[in-house]
Amino acid sequence: VQSAKGSPTGDSWRAKYEEELRALRDALDHAFREKCTAELARDNLYEEVQQVKSRCQKEQAAREEAKKQLSLSRKELEEERRAQIWLKERAVQLEKEVEALLEVHEEEKAGLDQEIASFSQSLESFRCAPVAFQPVEVEDYSKRLSEIWKGAVETYKTEVSQLEASLCQAKENLWKAVEDNQQSQLQLQHLEKDLGGLRARKEMLEESLARQWQEQRGEAEKFQ
Repeated sequence: VQSAKGSPTGDSWRAKYEEELRALRDALDHAFREKCTAELARDNLYEEVQQVKSRCQKEQAAREEAKKQLSLSRKELEEERRAQIWLKERAVQLEKEVEALLEVHEEEKAGLDQEIASFSQSLESFRCAPVAFQPVEVEDYSKRLSEIWKGAVETYKTEVSQLEASLCQAKENLWKAVEDNQQSQLQLQHLEKDLGGLRARKEMLEESLARQWQEQRGEAEKFQ
């Protein structure tokens, strides 16, 4: 360098070196700008990946909640089915009890009618009586007994009507549970589809981020 300075052609060599130094500085500035651009793209990709992860977590939580609701709907549906079966069995049992009570009532009424007819015939054959005697007490007893049986029958009919109303309500709840179950399944399918898309997007972003890292590392090694 000292000999080049002392030589007559030192100025030309100096100008050449300065020009080469300016070119190297420009290349260094360009590389620094590219490095900043790559770091900015890397930061943007990292932020996008974090957002995708957050969305995936939210979708996973929504999916778990949908599964929980689906399990509850299935449990309610099973309970409604059991209640419906019990109501049907209870209705059949009450119908049988009502039929049995009606048969017993008819038999006792027929027996009372027969006793009343027999008693009336025995009174008519009694000569000392000026007029035919009417067995008022027996008829009153029969009437009261008939009213009691009618009240029991009406009570059972009312209970059967209430059970039928409960059965209709159970059917409505069953259909509602089935409809909610179908909606939960559709929502779960939609969430699974969105989750698959988000996972694909996440993988693509991770690959892009890894590629950016590799390119930046190669550029850094080249600059070094």
